[in-house]
Amino acid sequence: MASIPHNRDSDHLVTLVICSQSYSNASGLNQEPRDSNVIAVSTAEIGTWDLPSLISRSALKVEVDPQRLVEQSSYFRGLLGGSFSEARNSSVSIQWEVESFVTVLRVIFGLEIEITVDSYIPLNEAALFFGVDSLLLKCQDWLVKVTSSQGEHQELGFGNDLVCIWKYGVDSSTEFILKLCTGYLAKNFMWALRSNSFKDVPEKLLCACIEHPDLTVESEKQLCDAILSWITTNTAKPEGVSRHYLCDKIRTSLLPLWFAAGMLSCKVDISGCPQMTPLVFLISLLSSLPEPKLKTKIINRHFSSYESSVLDQCMISKALHLGLTFEAVEELDISNCPSLSLESVIYILRKSFPLLRTLRAAFSLNFMTKMLCQMLEKFPLLNIVDLTLDISPVIPGKVSVLSSSSVPRQQQRSIPSSDSTSIFLFTIPLRWVSMPVESNVTKLILAGRTDIRDSELLRIADSCASLSYIDIRGCTSVTDNAISTMILKCKMLHSVLACHTSFGNSSIEVLSGIPSETQRSLSPRNQLQTLHVGGCHGVNGKNLSVLMPGVCQLISFCVRDIRYVDDALYMFSGTSLEVLDISDTEVSGAALSHIICRNPHLKSLKARGCRHLLPQEVDAHETKTCMLSDTIEEWYSVLGRSCKLEEIELGWGITYFSLRALEPALRTLRTLVVGVGGSLGEDGLKLLPSCCQMLETLVLYFQVISDSTLTSILSSLPHLRNLALCYCLGDISSLSFKLRMPTLRILKLERVAPWMTNEELATLAGNCLNLVELSLIGCTLLDSEAQAIISSGWPGLTCLRLEECGQTTTGGVSFLLECHALEDLTLRHSGHGISRNFIVQSASMLPMLRRISLDECDAEHGDYEIPSFSNRYFLSVVKIARCEHRKRSFDLLGSWLHEETLVVAWNSERVDRTVVKERL
Repeated sequence: MASIPHNRDSDHLVTLVICSQSYSNASGLNQEPRDSNVIAVSTAEIGTWDLPSLISRSALKVEVDPQRLVEQSSYFRGLLGGSFSEARNSSVSIQWEVESFVTVLRVIFGLEIEITVDSYIPLNEAALFFGVDSLLLKCQDWLVKVTSSQGEHQELGFGNDLVCIWKYGVDSSTEFILKLCTGYLAKNFMWALRSNSFKDVPEKLLCACIEHPDLTVESEKQLCDAILSWITTNTAKPEGVSRHYLCDKIRTSLLPLWFAAGMLSCKVDISGCPQMTPLVFLISLLSSLPEPKLKTKIINRHFSSYESSVLDQCMISKALHLGLTFEAVEELDISNCPSLSLESVIYILRKSFPLLRTLRAAFSLNFMTKMLCQMLEKFPLLNIVDLTLDISPVIPGKVSVLSSSSVPRQQQRSIPSSDSTSIFLFTIPLRWVSMPVESNVTKLILAGRTDIRDSELLRIADSCASLSYIDIRGCTSVTDNAISTMILKCKMLHSVLACHTSFGNSSIEVLSGIPSETQRSLSPRNQLQTLHVGGCHGVNGKNLSVLMPGVCQLISFCVRDIRYVDDALYMFSGTSLEVLDISDTEVSGAALSHIICRNPHLKSLKARGCRHLLPQEVDAHETKTCMLSDTIEEWYSVLGRSCKLEEIELGWGITYFSLRALEPALRTLRTLVVGVGGSLGEDGLKLLPSCCQMLETLVLYFQVISDSTLTSILSSLPHLRNLALCYCLGDISSLSFKLRMPTLRILKLERVAPWMTNEELATLAGNCLNLVELSLIGCTLLDSEAQAIISSGWPGLTCLRLEECGQTTTGGVSFLLECHALEDLTLRHSGHGISRNFIVQSASMLPMLRRISLDECDAEHGDYEIPSFSNRYFLSVVKIARCEHRKRSFDLLGSWLHEETLVVAWNSERVDRTVVKERL
């Protein structure tokens, strides 16, 4: 217990002279208050004080026992119990508001006090300044109490009272106050909306409230109304937070479609909604129809009879003219909606959204690309169209095809039953015309569309003269001649993404301006900004070197898996490169240095699988090209000194020492991938938390890592969202995953966790609550209970891979089918018990499932039933690996050796069945 100093008698009393700020300013800081202005009291009679009379004074003298002050206040403990001169004085001056200080004294001497909304802030400040813990605790208890209540009439109002306390928390950086205020507003949001002072809520408080888990609203529409009302009232941009940030917090997929389409925002996003059918889409728009009878008639017509599609069209047209036109909508996203066919809603989209400029309909597999130009005629203002599909794993040149066959899609137009949706109700006939109408589309994404052929690509080139960006990655059915003709016709083209296509010499010659037999004079495409030709085996560094001198404005360049890439890099003279992908090439360190030293704005470098990125002798070519010094520096030294990276993927040549040289460039790094050939070691990995504090993605292959290092990484990288540990060595154990990692979204543990049991998997699920992708390989101790742990711990998984995971599927697959958001599912070598109809069953029960990979080893009856067009649901790719069980002299149990993989891939026209030698 603290005591007063030895030179002061414990019975000696001290007089505290309390003066308010206003009194001190008027009388002078060092001037004692005149007796006529103050009243003198003693704490011996504190219980009988006339409080109203005391607190009305500007100055007050209080005779007090110093021992009690020293015991209850850290301020007086230091003032009266230390070496300050006041410790020997009989009088001590205190400059503080009288009312607050009187309350402090009452708490110090054990009396009850009343805290109100008006007195909370001054009392909390007094408790902090004078170090009175008992008063500080009372203030905290009061704030907890008033912010825990819920209802319309509260002691703490939703306007100025709440705002003042919240701002006090901001100014004092008190997280406790901020959390309570935010939670209080979130729980009482509906009542706060009815208050006239809701418009006065600061934007930062409103943003925090909207993101709070206790936010209570009757519907997303109510929240949207509140945000729009607040934005309308607060016309000036406050506090540096844009109103777009607020609007982004609205989940438009939960809004009535008619309401979302009429918002001030120009975007309607219903992507990833499995319940959205053409009929639901129409009914959502009809909800705002001023004639309810017409809406009922349209719905009844759909469910009762299918007499004439023309009559239905007339009824819909009438409805559309009565108010279903939403001119505010400029962007629409219906991607990944398995029950919503793009073809079936074209007519409604054209009528309802006449000013549509961006249409995203990724994974609309049933939409036939040959209808694209006709669709574009219906939307003359469209600028951006996204029709992405999953890229087929059968890439020419990457796999060895053993056999292949195709089956055309059967065109059956039977009348649907009463519980299905009639495509005739919504589809307007798309007629072929001799000459396509010119479109305003500037950006077209067709990645993965194997149904697009030369004729369709040429029609696109004819109708889209304004095209500046084309993405045809994985479009394996188009030829180099068609691609080159498209480039020739689209004069404004500045971005070509053509990885894994037939892009080759003809296309390069057109881009280079080299005349051909049919075109005697061509201009080089000096405006080219993006060129991605990775995996195009008609391309190599020698023919690319003809193009490179003329593309000085190139920003993004991908030559992954291209031969002789050095020739192309040495010929590149541009200085604006930001993205470079040279993975799986024979690029040399000297050629890479040439690129880096000329392009200081490089943000992304992908160079995995490059065996030649090792220290080597300088060649004569580089000596002439890069005059940095007498001896050419290593590429990583140049990179570390010149660039600020956001993404880097490396393998061969990356070590602890090169990482240290790269350190200045890694301050802004968000993605780090270290592949085969890289050797960071423990020392290199320990550098990551300090030199890559913004890291969001960390992928490590074949690295040596320990529990302590991994724990340091996981605890020191607050933004980490993607962690992959693949084939790593070291003493990693379950201890590394005892930490809570709420930000982690993707986790891959591939042959690094053989110790994982069901219990440890459950612990992992509790610590990584927000995973959407999970990959486990080599967890041989797991059994069938792991399915229930996964489905209950991560019901929102979109991608799941279980390979060589003990007996997980020995008893069949049931619990995993409760993960209804799954889009990609891989189950291999994890138990002999998967039923023959599992593919069809999973596709019917998992509405978002597009890709599934299995192994015949796990088939309960030896093989699987392959879906047809009619029962594939949303599936686009099925992969089934086949193995052979072989015994060796040193292996008593034998092992499974891969033989081949069957790949079944659907597009809008056909299903392709391909057997390849590789394990895909």
